[in-house]
Order: sequence, then C-alpha cells, then structure tokens
Amino acid sequence: MGEMYVPVSIESIQADLFPDVALYIRSGEKYILYKSHGRNFTASDQERLMENKVEFLFVSPADLEVITTFMENNAERVLKDNTLQAKTKGKIIYQTSINFVGDIFEHPEKVSDFSRSKRLVENLLQYLASDRDSFNSLESVMAHNYYTFVHSLQVTALSVLLHAEAYLLSHDEMLDVGIGTLLHDFGKVFVAPAILNNEGKLSKAEIEEYRKHPEEGYQYLKKNTRLSEISLGVVRCHHERNNGNGYPQGLKGPAISRSAQVAAICDVYCTLTIDRACRKALSSAIAVSIMKQEMKGSFNERLLDVLEGIVCTENPAQFL
Repeated sequence: MGEMYVPVSIESIQADLFPDVALYIRSGEKYILYKSHGRNFTASDQERLMENKVEFLFVSPADLEVITTFMENNAERVLKDNTLQAKTKGKIIYQTSINFVGDIFEHPEKVSDFSRSKRLVENLLQYLASDRDSFNSLESVMAHNYYTFVHSLQVTALSVLLHAEAYLLSHDEMLDVGIGTLLHDFGKVFVAPAILNNEGKLSKAEIEEYRKHPEEGYQYLKKNTRLSEISLGVVRCHHERNNGNGYPQGLKGPAISRSAQVAAICDVYCTLTIDRACRKALSSAIAVSIMKQEMKGSFNERLLDVLEGIVCTENPAQFL
C-alpha cells in the first residue's frame, strides 16, 4: 500500500474509545495534521467536523495496524449499538473490512489467521442481513486510490446477496462464500505492481503474468490457511467462464462451482460499475446489458437474470 493514508469515518471515531493516534484531514493530494498523538479527540471535535461536512479523517500508514485491530475488535459492539443508524454501522463495518483486505495485501502471511477472517465476515454477513436497505449504506469511500480493497468488498457484498437470492445456503456455506470472495484477488500480491498499476495496454508476457494470480492465490491459501474448498474454489475460478474462455483452467459450465460462477459475475459487474483512472463507471443497466450481449455465453444466464433483478431497480443497491 506504500504511503497510502487510511480513511476513518467521523462516526466511528468515538471519543472515549478510539486509539490515541495522529489524525489528518485530506486537502487535495495532501494530508494536513488535524490532531497530534497525545491530544484527545473530543465530542466537540466530532460535532465541528460533521457540521463542516468532513466525512473522513485519515490515519498514517504507520498507525494502520493499531486502527485495524481496534476496528475489528470494536465491530461486534458497533453492530449491537442501537444508538447508531444503519448507515453509520455500514460505514464502520465496511471500513473495517477494507482495512482488513489492505492489511492482508501488505502482509500476506497474516492471511493464515483464519479466526480473524471468519470473525470479520460474520460481522459483514450480520450487517448485510440486518435489513435490505443496508446495501444503500455501502457508500463511496475513496474508490479512486483504494481500488483493489474497495473492489474486494463490493464483490463480497454483491456475491452474498446474489447467493441469498439464487440459492438456499446454510450459514456456514455463506461464510465460506464471503471469505472466498473477500480474498478472491489475493493472488495479486504475487503480481508485479508495474503490471497491476498499468493503465495502458499490457504486453502478451504481462498478460500471462497477470493471469497467474488466481492459481497463485489458490496455491498459497491452500498451503497456508484452513480455508474450505468452497472458499478456495472462488479464489481459483473467479476468472473461469461458462463457455470455457476463462482461465486458469478453461473450465466450462457445470465444471465451475456455483460459488465461483457467482463470484465471476459479481467481479465483472463491480469492475464495470466503479470509476477507474482509465474510464468512468458504467450504469447498472449498461453493465448488465454488456454482460448479457457483448459477453454472451460467458456467464450463467439464470444468475445474470438474478443479478439484474438486484441491481436494476428504481432504487438500485449502491455498492460503495
């Protein structure tokens, strides 16, 4: 993640509980110190910032671990807090999940802590199941420079909803789906940053290198974690296509697990509907139309219809 400052929503900075770390305000591309280490963040600080329409303060990369640990330990209390609105809970739970993915990408060895992944996805599922409107709280949090982490959460959230609509899954299987989709792009930690950050055309060799990420992620996670075959299948097969034109194995139709088929659809949809440096986000209707027509045969048609029913409504779910 380099020198990427981590955003923290103002609502989640509760004066009496929040760790004592330096907090910054973003101004353009610069980060200006708002509160130094050693000075308390007070309720009046929070009120003043919210009055001035400041939604996020930022924490320096050096304090990421402190903040991530605090937010993960705090998540269950947040979910049970009846004084917090669903929207506020959403921001806090989503932020916690994004920080988790960032931490895993920065320190791949931490992915072996299975109880951490499980606890985090349990909280995410509980929030998403709390009411259907919870999806409208998954608002834009720094998508432009935090792409991989935000994308992982979008795919997870949408996969959970699509599975719930299309299949009757037990809670344990839904947990496996959530963990697998949260880590679906884990193999990108083994891809050179120059390839990942390239906004132009990749060479044939670079494409080959990039296309190794599902298999490399799968092999690392299989060897170093206790993830289920369902979760591992999502990591390995989220670029497989119904017509056999995907990778790494070129599997067709029923040979691709249902969870990997759902993840593939959600991965492409979320890629099309988020702003990137190289192109603007497409609307839900246009994204689904492209997947049904220009990419015809790539995806399970029944699942595409379910996706359309979820995202192409008068009040479409806002994924981040």
